[in-house]
Amino acid sequence: MMPELAQTMHEGQRAALSTEREVSSIPRAADNRTGTATWEYPSPQQFYNALVRKDMAAPEEYIDTMVDIHNFLNEGAWGEVLKWEARHRDECPMPRLVRLQGRPRDLSPMARVSGWLHGVRPFDRHDWYVDRCGKQVRYVIDYYEGVPENGMPVFNLVVRPAIDDAGALADRARQLWQDAKEKYLGGGSQQQH
Repeated sequence: MMPELAQTMHEGQRAALSTEREVSSIPRAADNRTGTATWEYPSPQQFYNALVRKDMAAPEEYIDTMVDIHNFLNEGAWGEVLKWEARHRDECPMPRLVRLQGRPRDLSPMARVSGWLHGVRPFDRHDWYVDRCGKQVRYVIDYYEGVPENGMPVFNLVVRPAIDDAGALADRARQLWQDAKEKYLGGGSQQQH
């Protein structure tokens, strides 16, 4: 649900930002408007304009770095989605991203509980809609800041299928069981998240 973002300088912007866009490795669903095979990330100028539109901090001198982190996190999120989707490889060998929805002010139920128990809340949330060869599946991604290492920022992603149907609930239950076996019984698991 990414709006078309202007590539022009925003009123009050001090310095010109790049309008070059990076191509991601994330495959687009076949019914996309652009006809491109993969998603494109916003340019630094588009990213800046989106932050201003959302009334969020937009320090021009850090926009290039912010875009790099944004792109890196999205590639990581897609990698985690593919781990979940590996359970369905026989029915769909090549899932594709249909759309995504940023929901920075909406806490997922898991994030809400984490906030109550640990006082830790994500700084962002996305819902990603994946085409599993004709079936649309929603994933919830919570983005957390970690403890910096060697002066570098650390981010943690919690990626899981939204419990929209019995299949997603079963996937989450199977993964919980695998994680418990790995942790408490030392059972070798081929698939980890």
